[in-house]
Amino acid sequence: MPSATIDKVNPGDIYSISQLNSEVRAIIEENFPSVWVQGEISNLARPASGHLYFSLKDERAQARCAMFRMNNRVLKFKPQDGMQVLVRASVSLYETRGDYQLIVDYMEESGYGLLQRKFEELKTKLAAEGLFDTAHKQEIPAFPFRVGIITSPSGAAIRDVLSVLKRRFPAIPVLIYPIPVQGEDAPPHIVRMINKACQRRDCDVLILTRGGGSLEDLWAFNDERVARAIFDCQIPIVCGVGHEVDVTIADFVADVRAPTPSAAAELVSPNRDEWGLRINRTQTQLINRINQKLLHAQQKLAWLIRRIQHPRQKIQRIAQRLDEIELRLINVHQIYRHTRAARLTEFGNRLQQESPLYRLQQLSFTRQAFEQRLHNAMSKKLSGGNHQLAALSRALEAISPLATLGRGYAIVRKQDDGTIVRDAKLLKIGEQLKTQLQHGNVLSTVTEIRDS
Repeated sequence: MPSATIDKVNPGDIYSISQLNSEVRAIIEENFPSVWVQGEISNLARPASGHLYFSLKDERAQARCAMFRMNNRVLKFKPQDGMQVLVRASVSLYETRGDYQLIVDYMEESGYGLLQRKFEELKTKLAAEGLFDTAHKQEIPAFPFRVGIITSPSGAAIRDVLSVLKRRFPAIPVLIYPIPVQGEDAPPHIVRMINKACQRRDCDVLILTRGGGSLEDLWAFNDERVARAIFDCQIPIVCGVGHEVDVTIADFVADVRAPTPSAAAELVSPNRDEWGLRINRTQTQLINRINQKLLHAQQKLAWLIRRIQHPRQKIQRIAQRLDEIELRLINVHQIYRHTRAARLTEFGNRLQQESPLYRLQQLSFTRQAFEQRLHNAMSKKLSGGNHQLAALSRALEAISPLATLGRGYAIVRKQDDGTIVRDAKLLKIGEQLKTQLQHGNVLSTVTEIRDS
């Protein structure tokens, strides 16, 4: 078999690795300007530069990605390995290693991760506003006169709830408020039915329920409008959504959270058998108490009959008691009269000792003394004031501008505004001046200005 021949290669047609990678990068970037890619984050790295390096993968393949700091600093979440994300990127080639990669300029959560983040954000917001506080929780009535059920009339949850209510206490009336429990139309319907039940007041307890499902299936019960409608409702609401592991925002806001629809029905309905036993036990206790009361009353009546006395004896005792009181009153009255007479005599003696003429004489002496003290104080105050006034007058005269004028000095002012002239350079030829002397003023006109 003849061997294959190889044409002679022109040295100018040989690529270096750098040239080849550069050409491939240009071709890739021209044909993939910007693409949207969805996948799971893996091998996430956060170097000190602030850039993000990771891989996006699905069941069969993966692609390297880079997101530079100027783009990732506006992210609304913290990327983690295992997150499902949707990215917008340009396709390129990292020439140093020859690896093809995605240059990401935008990233958002997708699927379950996005819903979970929205759930946590709403939960934090409503908790900060106090919608989950136990202080706002209403008590569930022990014996409701009617139970309202807000749910889908065709779902499994309504059958479970009705079955439990019938088994536990079939006499309780039930009113169903039909709603869709899934989809975009579900939240406004739920809000409308909660408000309707609250306005009509046909029930004294409500059950908000549906069967289990995924986070997407239960998302209507994580709606902020539904949460606020539950919080504003004046009727107690028991929330039984999904299975025991399912938790929704409605569970946190509701007055009571039940793990399942059946558990919600048990919470709002009394147990017929248990209450029957309690009623029988209470009836027996009541009969025993009544019998004890009757026996005690009979014994007391017999004792009173034995103690009863003839009315004449009671009247005699009362008459004797009245005589004793009368004697005590007479004695007390005599003692009071003697005491008052003695005090009256004492007051008369004291009144004679304190004659008004004597009091007037003492007050006259006191007045004269006060007048003399006042006169002396006023004389001393006036003398000191006169000395102080004279000293101040001498000091004022010493610093008075008029005294300065008396020594031959003068005050020069501008005629138009009265400004005092301190520098000849500030004057102008022809300007009117007013010169104040000790006696009189001189008006003049500037004809010449000299420096000295």
